[in-house]
Amino acid sequence: MTRSPVRTAVVWDALRGVLAERAESAGRGVLDIVDAGGGTGGFAVPLAELGHIVTVVDPSPDSLAALERRAKEKGVGVRALQGDAADLGELLPRDSADLVLCHSVLEYVEDPISALTAVSGLLRHGGAVSALSANPVASAIHRALAGHFDEALAVLEDPEGRWGERDPTPRRFTPEALSELLAATGFAVGPVHGVRVFADLVPSRLVDGEPGAMEALVALEHAAAAHPVLREIAFQVHVLAHKR
Repeated sequence: MTRSPVRTAVVWDALRGVLAERAESAGRGVLDIVDAGGGTGGFAVPLAELGHIVTVVDPSPDSLAALERRAKEKGVGVRALQGDAADLGELLPRDSADLVLCHSVLEYVEDPISALTAVSGLLRHGGAVSALSANPVASAIHRALAGHFDEALAVLEDPEGRWGERDPTPRRFTPEALSELLAATGFAVGPVHGVRVFADLVPSRLVDGEPGAMEALVALEHAAAAHPVLREIAFQVHVLAHKR
């Protein structure tokens, strides 16, 4: 079983809302979208299938090649540019995007503030950024469930939310930290959601082959996403913010 629909359902729901809102305010149905760190096109290709003009900026040539293959298979065009999130201002013109996706990027860039400043420069007035990042609280839970109790404690005590030197993720953001980062770079912070609250915890045997189980789990994820307690323990934090 693939958990992809469950893991991305909350983000897609938020994106559909912001796309409709932006299309109405801009007076046009086709929007200019940039996916920073978009990799192989998990979000970019479906957005292109909706008719939008999508550009993916990613440092990995292998990922961009896979993106182009996926887009070709779906019969859509997606522009692929090699570069980092901080390079957006050099790769694309200012005020040229209606929406920028910044998913699983801020954890890895050298300077998150510089990256979001570049995103802001790319957006038109009223444009939106969709920011998705790893949550340290969830990391502590997962390390503890795996029996790594010292590492779970380290996550909670480390300012960057890391569990040790072998941790492949340079930093993680709580909902408050991600919101503060966006506000500090000039964005008006909108809805904050937890993503993958239960999706990674529920055993596959409880979902595989069970009629309606996947749909019920998606409904549960949607309800948990905005729950004031449950969103704090989600695997990822999702924030929508608009350029002031």
